[in-house]
Amino acid sequence: MDNRENEKIEIDLLIQAIFLKYGYDFREYSKASIRRRILGNLSKSGLSTISEMQHRLLYDRDFFEKLLLELTVNVSAMFRDPSFFKAVREIVASELKKRPLVKIWHAGCSTGEEVYSMAILLREEGVYGNSTIYATDVNEAVLDKARKGIFPIDRMKAYTQNYKMAGGLASFADYYTARYDLTIMDGTLKKNIVFSDHNLVTDGVFGEMDLIVCRNVLIYFNRDLQDRVFGLFASSLRKGGFLCLGSKETLMFSAHANSFESVMKKEKIYRRI
Repeated sequence: MDNRENEKIEIDLLIQAIFLKYGYDFREYSKASIRRRILGNLSKSGLSTISEMQHRLLYDRDFFEKLLLELTVNVSAMFRDPSFFKAVREIVASELKKRPLVKIWHAGCSTGEEVYSMAILLREEGVYGNSTIYATDVNEAVLDKARKGIFPIDRMKAYTQNYKMAGGLASFADYYTARYDLTIMDGTLKKNIVFSDHNLVTDGVFGEMDLIVCRNVLIYFNRDLQDRVFGLFASSLRKGGFLCLGSKETLMFSAHANSFESVMKKEKIYRRI
């Protein structure tokens, strides 16, 4: 048995240990992505083997929490992919305006940048007052950051540019207060946001939504798990509701593809039929 095969067994055992001990299920995540993250953490941890890492996480909750941050992908930005937000503004928001109450689910919201972006967009389009945004993630540490809405000031120049390219109607600086090297998002943006723990792998339907945004999360799942999550989204959306995916994600090969129609192919915006 070669070293690569031993490594695969060690990784499988580590993932099983995480599931049995803490309830986080990475068994159907992309194997290449999980391997890269585990090995990256191993090199930083000072441990010699993945088996040592498994022993450590079983007996050291703090060590596991740090590993969890590595295993769950937490890359985000305000108005990330501006052309996507422009499409939401021009196509989706106009439909949401017709509804007396609007429910939106940001699944895998990470540290909250895209959630606040959506809140700003909805406010400018006159929809926010009738909306509830449910922002969920599997990782409590990143959810806590999202709740606080505090971001480094050195990112604001890029975020301002994104906001303008996304069709922003005001001055982006109106939506945050700068304090030293940090910025705090306007508290009124949080008024209709509910931050909550939800695991796409193990938890159930989150209905009845008018819009589900889940961008750049499913690329880390294998095909079977992607299919299961698409079924979850189909069951959680009202008929005529919208599903927004990331630029490298697609419904095309899913068993649930027939539940949706493409609204804007380039921006990966679909509608429940």
